[in-house]
Amino acid sequence: MSNFIYAEKHFNFLDRIVENRREKFFDFMKSKINFDQCNSYLDIGTTQDERHKSSNYLNKKFDFIKIHKSISDQKISNKRFSNVLQKSITSSFSSEEIVDFKSDFVISNATIEHVGSLKNQKKMVENMIKLTNKVMIIQTINRFFPIDTHTKLPLLHMLPKIMHRKIIKFLGYDYYSLEEHLNMLSINEMENILKNFKQFIKFKIYKIRTLGFISNILVICYKN
Repeated sequence: MSNFIYAEKHFNFLDRIVENRREKFFDFMKSKINFDQCNSYLDIGTTQDERHKSSNYLNKKFDFIKIHKSISDQKISNKRFSNVLQKSITSSFSSEEIVDFKSDFVISNATIEHVGSLKNQKKMVENMIKLTNKVMIIQTINRFFPIDTHTKLPLLHMLPKIMHRKIIKFLGYDYYSLEEHLNMLSINEMENILKNFKQFIKFKIYKIRTLGFISNILVICYKN
């Protein structure tokens, strides 16, 4: 994942939609999860780029949790976190790292679509489970929402992935044409990933709508 996954210019309208969605995610999570039992928080995929209101929007909302930690392949210097590990979530983690960063509540917001292949996405979920004491959340954009909020292009990302990547590369979006930088998931694809770990977690997939379309996938997982 690039050091600046939010570096391209945001259209104000889309950025307002993203910000609004993340506020709704927060309210929704608070309605579903008993945070009284969560004393530690781990943010997966924190971005160092704070230029947009939507960047790191959710982890700023959890200041009521006592201990904040972060795992990111970017260099995070934010003092909000008591412990930061600069490492990809798709890497292998030592037993010491797992002990140091394991938390009651673990969240990945708009990260799983940026870790690359399906194999990497499964590895990310596997690592998140290892790092979770109680509950974890994965939030990502729905591949079949009509507008890709990364390129701001409509409909093209709904084509078969190989075709989509060829077209946006032709249009000049070289960065996002690579699977390692953008691999959006459908609801079915997300469910198939999670089914690999049903012996470790109980999960429920929630569909978040924007303008009548399913814009985001939000998964709440509890450790068995």
